[in-house]
This record gives sequence, C-alpha cells and structure tokens, in this order.
Amino acid sequence: MRKKLFLAVLVVGFVATATAFGAEVNKGAKEEVIPAGSQGDVKFPHELHQQALQDCKACHALYPETPNAIPDMKQKGALKPKQVMNQQCVKCHNAKRAAGVKAGPVICSQCHGRHS
Repeated sequence: MRKKLFLAVLVVGFVATATAFGAEVNKGAKEEVIPAGSQGDVKFPHELHQQALQDCKACHALYPETPNAIPDMKQKGALKPKQVMNQQCVKCHNAKRAAGVKAGPVICSQCHGRHS
C-alpha cells in the first residue's frame, strides 16, 4: 500500500512539474502587432500584460491562445469590430484605474498606430 501511495505521489509530482515547465516554455510573443483597421495597428505588449494579470484567461477566455487569433476570428465573423477593445482592453484598464492601480490607455490613439 505504501509503495502504491509513493508511486502515485511521484507520478502526480512529475506531471505537475512537467505541466508547469511546459507552461513556462511557451508563453507567446513578448510583443505582438494586432491588425486593427483604419485606426492603425496596435502594438500590444503581451509580456507586460502577462506579468500584470498573471492569468491568461483574463484575455484568452474571449479568443484562443494562438497566433493571429484576433484577426482570424474577426475575418470569420466570430469577433465583432471593437469587441476586444471594448470588452477587454478599455474595460480592464478602467477597472484598474478605479481600483487605484496603474493601468493602460483608454483613448484610441494611445494604442492604435503606435509603433515607435
């Protein structure tokens, strides 16, 4: 019985370590450029958002964790224009500000077309 318990704990520990290591290896791009129509593309600091939010599902509940997910879903009609910006970006930034936490921009021109 002790052997089986030890083996089970060992397997669970190995799986948890392998899962955590796998999550660390592929966190996506440090920075992304999201095509965003006539307002100009958005240079998105992905890594900064990961560090600030600590929860991928905060954004990726709306779209998958795959390259080009937003433009692909817009093209297929699965995301409406401005849906990500209104339901995710601006909403989150406003909530953080209201809580007294440093937050990103909420004015269109502060994200769109910025590529310096």
